[in-house]
Amino acid sequence: MNSNHVPLTSSEIGNLWMAYQEKTMLLRFLEYFLEHVENEEIQQILKSTYDSSEQIVESIKNIFQQEGAVIPLGFTVNDVNKGVPKLFDYLYEPMFLHLISKIEASLFALYSTMSYRKDIRQLFKQLTANAQEMYDQCAQFLLDKGVLVRPPFMTMPKEISFVKDKNYLSGFNLLREKRSLNAIEISLIHHAIEANLTGMQLMIGFAQVANDTKVKEYFVEGMKLSKEVETTLGEYLRQDYIEPPATHAGKATNSTVAPFSDKLMMYITNLLGSFSIGSNALGGAFSLRSDLLVTMARLTQKILPFVKDGGEIMIKHGWMEEPPQVEDRKKLTKT
Repeated sequence: MNSNHVPLTSSEIGNLWMAYQEKTMLLRFLEYFLEHVENEEIQQILKSTYDSSEQIVESIKNIFQQEGAVIPLGFTVNDVNKGVPKLFDYLYEPMFLHLISKIEASLFALYSTMSYRKDIRQLFKQLTANAQEMYDQCAQFLLDKGVLVRPPFMTMPKEISFVKDKNYLSGFNLLREKRSLNAIEISLIHHAIEANLTGMQLMIGFAQVANDTKVKEYFVEGMKLSKEVETTLGEYLRQDYIEPPATHAGKATNSTVAPFSDKLMMYITNLLGSFSIGSNALGGAFSLRSDLLVTMARLTQKILPFVKDGGEIMIKHGWMEEPPQVEDRKKLTKT
């Protein structure tokens, strides 16, 4: 080995491993979508995303090979079934990628700040740029089609003001009316509802086609949980006479034939659950109304056991690939 060669750190290995899992999962979805896509513009978005994702997977493979590390299994062609009916209808493909781009942009930007070797920093910088490009393409397409609902407009602020009353933080005072949501709180609520609308249709579709009974029941639970998040947070907007986001597109069809393995469907459900926990934590951290903060925390308390249960199902069936592990030096202390 070159004396100037800097080995990968534990964080770099872990994040490359995570990126490989997510990207190989995405490739399987894209293969399925490309088989059924009819709209030419959507096809171009899917193809460009597939090409860039495939290139990233090969780059990660090369890094692991150069470091003498085993290449993860991730998700393969065995996890997607060709020639089956469409599971999702009109415009779901860009809606799905719109959601995935939000997850990727957040994850890969974080991974880039946890990387120290120059080539790894550059790789995650490219991954972040790819995710942002995917978001731009999908958002613009969905806006042009009238499918993506913008957050509510508001009057532009004309002066600077400071909070003078501690009741600004309260949402539980029964003797006075709650203040209206501020722009930051509205944006976080809108973001959470938008993600759960797409996720709910994914859960409905998965519940229809899952092979294992317990897995099917798990997706039904995920469907109900997404609905609860959407309706609970939507009520905060309605109290301020703001209509929550909704869309007529991207519904699950009535197909009962699985396009994906139960393993793949469980993985992405776990990923979405983890993303939802992070979103609620962010929403709680930046919400200044105490009732909204408590609601975000309560929803998180319901999502956490859901994600844990999913992990246990994956372990039971041998679907959870184990991340790279450090040497267990604790054994050296045992006699």
